[in-house]
Amino acid sequence: MSTLTARQTFRETVAVVATAAKAKLPQAVNGRVESAAKLVLWQDVEPQDDGSILVGSATDPGKTYRLVGDTCTCQDWQHGKAPDGWCQHRIAAGIHKRVYQLLAAQDITAVAEPTQICASTPAPAGTPVPPAPSTSLPEAPASVNCPITLEGRQVQLTLRDSDETRLLQRLAAVLKQYPAPAATQDRPQGQGQGWCSTHNVQMKLNHGQDGRSWYSHRTDEGRWCKGR
Repeated sequence: MSTLTARQTFRETVAVVATAAKAKLPQAVNGRVESAAKLVLWQDVEPQDDGSILVGSATDPGKTYRLVGDTCTCQDWQHGKAPDGWCQHRIAAGIHKRVYQLLAAQDITAVAEPTQICASTPAPAGTPVPPAPSTSLPEAPASVNCPITLEGRQVQLTLRDSDETRLLQRLAAVLKQYPAPAATQDRPQGQGQGWCSTHNVQMKLNHGQDGRSWYSHRTDEGRWCKGR
């Protein structure tokens, strides 16, 4: 595989995993997933021999933060500003782990950005292979599937959230935007040929001596109605 192809596959895999992470993580993480994806693309996630993970800063190239389990040394995590403890560095570690799992399944070596390393070129003998990070992305605790009609097509929409009440509010907003088609009213029993839609009754078929036939019925006022 060429360097260009390997790099493109790496970038596409990061994008796919980041999209999945954004769907599973709390909405309050805001732009942290996007920043985390950039850190993975820049190869700024480095698992250590002691099980910790060093993750670079997205704003200061000379600074790194250390993850131990679910804890991070960044101010976002230390000051409790990261929603449910999901700072961008912890998210980056989770994306990094999943990306390398997917690439390993395809026997593809990740290409660093901007350093170019050909995936088909073997690493020098003795080069240590970093272990996969222990941080994994969470499963959505609340989810719902809803069929909707979008541009004339039936599609299945899946909503995920970390809060059930908020999920139901989002579902209500979706259902309001895509209301179900109006149900067709059932036709009254017996409706068909000879049915008077004015009085909602079945008329009687009459035959004249001249060979003509017609439908009619007597109204409550004693008049004859032919359904017109």
